[in-house]
Amino acid sequence: MRKITEEQYRLAQARVEELLPVVDDSTPLDSPKAVELMMMSDIVIEYEKEHFPIEKPTVAELIADGLRENKMTQKQLAKELGLSTTRINDFVSGKSEPNLMTAGRICHLLKIQPSAMLML
Repeated sequence: MRKITEEQYRLAQARVEELLPVVDDSTPLDSPKAVELMMMSDIVIEYEKEHFPIEKPTVAELIADGLRENKMTQKQLAKELGLSTTRINDFVSGKSEPNLMTAGRICHLLKIQPSAMLML
């Protein structure tokens, strides 16, 4: 695929904004506007992948976010896992990572998709 320029990106982005109010779930996928929206969206996505990549969160970030989202303290998680609060703090600070079994239990308790932690 050819490299997408910033000008092409901006034009595609503007066209996506114009098409979004017109194309909805009831629009046939083979309609000209739906096809154009898909094509313009692909250009925007491709450019953004190259120029604005989103980094995957670390294990520490996943655990910290999971604690926050579940309104749980490190102390509570430590108690649930039968580990010391210091050990949990090591996970959250990135000083160490849990073994596979502990990671699985953390995922279960904090409702984290295991694949998110394994993909790191």
